[in-house]
Amino acid sequence: MHMQITIKLPSDFSLRSTVFSHGWCMLEPFSVSEDPLSLSYAAVIDGIPIDIYIRELNAEKLVVRIQSNKKLPDTRRTQCRALVKSIVRLDEPFDEFYQDIKKEQKLHWIIQSKAGRMLRCGSFFEDLIKVVCTTNCSWGLTTVMVQNLCYSLGEEIPTGRRTFPLPEVIAGQTESFMRKEIRAGYRSPYILELAALIASGKLNVEEFRNTKKSTDELYRELVSLKGVGPYASESLLKLIGRYDHLALDSWTRKKYYELYHNGRQVTDTTIKKRYAKFGQWAGLVFWLEMTRYWYDEKFPLH
Repeated sequence: MHMQITIKLPSDFSLRSTVFSHGWCMLEPFSVSEDPLSLSYAAVIDGIPIDIYIRELNAEKLVVRIQSNKKLPDTRRTQCRALVKSIVRLDEPFDEFYQDIKKEQKLHWIIQSKAGRMLRCGSFFEDLIKVVCTTNCSWGLTTVMVQNLCYSLGEEIPTGRRTFPLPEVIAGQTESFMRKEIRAGYRSPYILELAALIASGKLNVEEFRNTKKSTDELYRELVSLKGVGPYASESLLKLIGRYDHLALDSWTRKKYYELYHNGRQVTDTTIKKRYAKFGQWAGLVFWLEMTRYWYDEKFPLH
């Protein structure tokens, strides 16, 4: 069964810049195709596994094709539309961001590339577990863990790919399974506990995306979760539109040293001072500067 919808685009949106904003596009259940560029994502709508294909029809519209084994009622169009807009951050205004960086000549490339929107998953839970899977390991291991989660515990969609598993499914596993089959290592008990808290209703992480709480309050709540340290918390804040923090890790530190200090190490305080003038956008400007070569050359996917 197929269903197609179109979504109107703001003038400052670029699907390419959004898809290649960070590594999420390389992780299941996302998939990227070129010529023309399209992004697919495996999801579940009202218990029905679906595959969503997203591409730019033109500068003004996205065209979204939904494939499923069962007919989706027309009423589900609204849900699919909302899901796609959330994934590519269409409801997040960037006017103020572009206005604030206009005075920085060296940042004009961001405006020209329509960069800034960071791809995110269909749920905050999926973002949360994926960020935990990036801590203290190589990107290769992150990819393996996420793929194992999807193909061991996710639901199959019409194309044979798998969705990211629901909290209750992960919560039902043993630590031994998480270590041996998922290869989650020391993260295993943390992932299980997070999934159990969310599945039981004791923790509602989805509300983080729309909360009116301050960034500092959100940070304190996130960093208090077992397995979610400062880097993970600051990374998650970016995925809900809060860019005050830099989310420093070994990779971004190394890129910064190369960009501004000829590879010489400096303190985190020195890095933070450079971006302090950008205020609420500090973390976004930092990330975009560290990844500029993805826009000038090729995203690592290629």
